[in-house]
Amino acid sequence: MVVRILLAIMAIQVAAALAIWYAAARYVPLDLALLLAVLAVVLVRGAINANNFRMARKFSCEVPAEHRLDLAARLCLFCGEFRASMLTSSWFMLRHRPAPYFAPEARALPVLLVHGYGCNGGFWAPLRKLLRRERISHDTVDLEPMTAPLDDYVAQVECAVQRLLAATGAPRVVIVCHSMGGLVARAWLRRHGPMHVARIVTIGTPHHGTGLASLGIGENARQMRQDGEWLAQLAADDAPHRELITSIWSWHDNIVAPQTSCRLPGAKNIAFSGIGHVALGSDPRVLCRILDEILAAGTLTCPETAATMH
Repeated sequence: MVVRILLAIMAIQVAAALAIWYAAARYVPLDLALLLAVLAVVLVRGAINANNFRMARKFSCEVPAEHRLDLAARLCLFCGEFRASMLTSSWFMLRHRPAPYFAPEARALPVLLVHGYGCNGGFWAPLRKLLRRERISHDTVDLEPMTAPLDDYVAQVECAVQRLLAATGAPRVVIVCHSMGGLVARAWLRRHGPMHVARIVTIGTPHHGTGLASLGIGENARQMRQDGEWLAQLAADDAPHRELITSIWSWHDNIVAPQTSCRLPGAKNIAFSGIGHVALGSDPRVLCRILDEILAAGTLTCPETAATMH
């Protein structure tokens, strides 16, 4: 479903570019007309990103002095988020074909990657490249339908976890999630308990909701609104398992606002600055920290883990 929507958006962009090229070609050389057409589409996409930052500012929290950005850093923030958004929506997610990777002589527990709202497993292309290089088995799950209640995704995560365990022979997995995916992982933990998970790493997850959720469609978007009943119940239910969770987030997230909504009491909280919401999935600093959390969760043949499972 996500790919069909992205293809439709891509078709609209191509049609708009062709229309601009055709109109401009009457007045300027063809190559210049083509350049103008491409620039027009890029500017529209850039305006959408800029509007996200503008809307997030309405709900933003106060940023500590050590994380504040000067003009040059803010420009880098915007460019990094724009680049990540363009690559993710127009390349990585369009090319996504679900396929697990099983590493020979794996050096860590297998990893399940859970995407966020309006995405698919293609979001994880940069991290999957790193996991392959580090010989870490992994798989993705595509949450469908796109607008379902968050609890409806729990069974899909459980099936993916069990497939990964069976394929690798591992006693537990590490679950890495972006945005809404972190809430789904917590809902999975609430229902199935900690037996089969060594660590849950959430990235840019609105644990306490986001002011921009009111702009989304679907029951899942409604559940991610601030002070919602579903989030409050989840917070009460999974409190005993917070030591299993690492929350990685940015003081300059342009989708989760207030940004401190990502901070989860009782969990390990790691804050970055100068990184946008989508860019959290590809920023080298974040990827290195995710890798550290995966490796710290244990190795595939960790005797302590095996003993616990018996």
